[in-house]
Amino acid sequence: MDALTVTQLIRKMKTALQFEVGEVWVEGEVSNLRVQSSGHRYFSIKDSGAQLPCVLFRGRSGMNADLIEDGREVKLFGEITVYEAMGRAQMIVSKVKIGGAGNLQAQFEELKKRLNAEGLFAPERKKPLPKFPRRIGLVTSASGAALQDMLNIFQRRAPWVELFLLGVQVQGKGAEHKIAKAIQAFNKPESLGIEPVDLIITGRGGGSIEDLWNFNKEVVARAIAESEVPVISAVGHEIDFTIADFVADERAPTPSAAAEIAVPDGEAIASLLRTTKNRYTQAVESQINQATEKLHYLQDALERRSPLNMHLEREQKLDELRAALQKSYLQNLIEKATQLKEHRIGLSYNSPANVIQRHQEETNHLRKDLDLVVQSQLTQKESQLRRLSAVLRTLGPESTLARGFSITTNQDGNVISSTNQVKPGETLKTKVSDGELESVVQ
Repeated sequence: MDALTVTQLIRKMKTALQFEVGEVWVEGEVSNLRVQSSGHRYFSIKDSGAQLPCVLFRGRSGMNADLIEDGREVKLFGEITVYEAMGRAQMIVSKVKIGGAGNLQAQFEELKKRLNAEGLFAPERKKPLPKFPRRIGLVTSASGAALQDMLNIFQRRAPWVELFLLGVQVQGKGAEHKIAKAIQAFNKPESLGIEPVDLIITGRGGGSIEDLWNFNKEVVARAIAESEVPVISAVGHEIDFTIADFVADERAPTPSAAAEIAVPDGEAIASLLRTTKNRYTQAVESQINQATEKLHYLQDALERRSPLNMHLEREQKLDELRAALQKSYLQNLIEKATQLKEHRIGLSYNSPANVIQRHQEETNHLRKDLDLVVQSQLTQKESQLRRLSAVLRTLGPESTLARGFSITTNQDGNVISSTNQVKPGETLKTKVSDGELESVVQ
């Protein structure tokens, strides 16, 4: 019975796996992740009873490749095969998803990466908030504690601000569409019968990731991004982050913080105005006093100075200006002469004849160096050729035949190395050092 080679056995195993199992989904924990410089990822997926080697080739699963991390529960789709060099089963991964309870987080990461790639998170597209908004639109639950917190802060800090509420569902199925429509409505104030608002605040109080999930929906993110009115996102507590926070023009850690960000403190403004008024009053009084003193000084000076003295001072000033002009002219003439001399020297050095002569000298030196290098290389190659010729003569077939060996071939020219390769009556050729012999097998 013929035995299989190791390669034949491994290939039978590989074929059996590919036909019997093929492409499947497998769920487990990632371990032993190695990312090569090529971008390929090698790791294992395991559970409490077994583990399976996996390979994720660069470019096969797009941005989901980043979901492969040690210790993370994942779902993998790919082909079960055998790595022949090691004789072991492995999975060639083509799709990656977060397994178990991580599906929501995976959706969050996928949408975050996609919108970021579109530029919706870019700082340059975010609109500045108005410093003194007069009308503010609120998109939140009409019965939530978040609304009451914001109303209390607005009443305390900026009671002059007009507030417009579009009470919406902020949790549960379909709430994201209501949030998005409210934001869009504030961008069309004529449909609401109100004056345009200067700012929009959307958000809700804290909760679980499921409670906040409507603010992670794409329809809300795009409504915020398309809003011509600046938007503050205030969802959950300080540690909570949603897609709306990344797209909004400003993110507030809580709804209360959003109200404080939106408007300045009225008492602080009044205090600042009082301080500013006092400072400017003092400044104006000081300038008036200085101007009065200067006026008195000029009046005294005018009385003390006669027309004759003023004329003599003008003549003295004229003499000083004339002397300064002559000195400046002479100094400038000396500088120009020096520059002209330097230019002549530079022109002589860089004349075509001198440049050509220097280049010829450099060319001669380079030609001599090249001749030396070429001669040295030729000498080395000739020596190497002589050594290789001697080795070839020693190891070649003519040398072997000269020592008494021969080479026997059949009529097809195949070398005969065993009696099992010939049969009676077959004609053979035997090559010796000085020719060939023909013989018939008995």
